[in-house]
Amino acid sequence: MDSIVTDNPRSGRIRKAADLADARCRKRFGRFLVEGPQSVREAVSCAPGTLRDLFVDKDLMAAPGDAAGTERSGGARIAAIVGQAVDAGVYVHPVTSTVMRHLAPEAQGIVGVADMPSPDGAVAGDVSGGLVAAFWQIRDPGNAGAVIRVCDAAGCSRVVFVDECVDPYSPKVVRSTAGSMFHLPIARMGTEEFLDWAHRRAGDVMAADVHGSPERPPESLPDVAAAMPSVRGVSVLFGNEARGLPDGILSRVERVVSIPMYGRAESMNLATSAAVMLFTMAMADRGMSSRVGRIVRR
Repeated sequence: MDSIVTDNPRSGRIRKAADLADARCRKRFGRFLVEGPQSVREAVSCAPGTLRDLFVDKDLMAAPGDAAGTERSGGARIAAIVGQAVDAGVYVHPVTSTVMRHLAPEAQGIVGVADMPSPDGAVAGDVSGGLVAAFWQIRDPGNAGAVIRVCDAAGCSRVVFVDECVDPYSPKVVRSTAGSMFHLPIARMGTEEFLDWAHRRAGDVMAADVHGSPERPPESLPDVAAAMPSVRGVSVLFGNEARGLPDGILSRVERVVSIPMYGRAESMNLATSAAVMLFTMAMADRGMSSRVGRIVRR
């Protein structure tokens, strides 16, 4: 850990880290920012080898149990994360509050710089694994972070961003995942690449879509869940927030699945739809298919 407090927001190290808020710099250097105690904690716990540097507000670095530090907002929690990071060999830089605001104003006093995973590594080793959730042309950073968190909670084996999507390593997406992005691989693929890869997994490719197409009319989620023996190898593809999935993609999947609507709403937002769909399938896979069917039909 650095014993010198950085108080100059224009120092080279701070500038390079702050520049990672820009997509071009992330691509150039292969690194991204991890902002906030929860995300940094999960990075330290689950992927410590990816963290290069940790910047911490010096006023929040009191040791756990230090009365003064405990009184400061988040002091004990931040100190515990710092201690774990030091033990993992992460280089920690104390900075002033002014520098922290310049670096990442929404970071709550702690920011990490992490290496992006290899694109090949996010795909390798999962041609016949568990449930995969894929999102075609997802554009909103808040939605992207929310669905990654949903996929983590539902036990998906990985997440795939398909075609022209928001950058999953942008600061807002990373913050919105609340650390879940360090729990499962995140891959990026083109449409053709994804469909070829998903079909090689020896399981169905399902499209989540309300209307379906002439070639692939939608089946009701409760019926699909009740009849599903396993989600092994299954990939579920969700469409763009505003436009859904085009007929050209729907015609190339094994089945289209829709969530029944019992009220007057025409649809649900993407994160909610993903939560209902993925949790229903996850529960069915764990031997709850008949009960899930009864609950969702009500």
